[in-house]
Amino acid sequence: MPASLWRLTIREEFAAAHALRHYQGKCETLHGHNYAVEMIVEGRTLTPDTELVVDFALLKKELRGELALLDHQNLNELSPFDTVNPSSENLARYLYQKLKQRLKDMPVRMYSMTVGETARQSATYMEGN
Repeated sequence: MPASLWRLTIREEFAAAHALRHYQGKCETLHGHNYAVEMIVEGRTLTPDTELVVDFALLKKELRGELALLDHQNLNELSPFDTVNPSSENLARYLYQKLKQRLKDMPVRMYSMTVGETARQSATYMEGN
């Protein structure tokens, strides 16, 4: 019998400003986005009582907690983005790693983190097994 696997997805948003260093174009000056964030986690078992991998409310709480630190901020002024370019790629990796730590005591593992600056473009970060 194949091993069970569920993927759970949480979507949230936050607003922030950033400027891309060393970029040849408009994005090198300070500007803002309403970022769309999608977190996907994986789990292999269901709880015996509720038959959930993990409560969506717990996942939302952790993601919202991390996004609250970025919301309505100039990302270039926050660590690590005071030295690392605050690109969608770097934001996705940063949030992945932060949520991986926040979820370490839950029966799930991070699968991917996607950050989009607009509805038409996004960057997804994931790590190998």
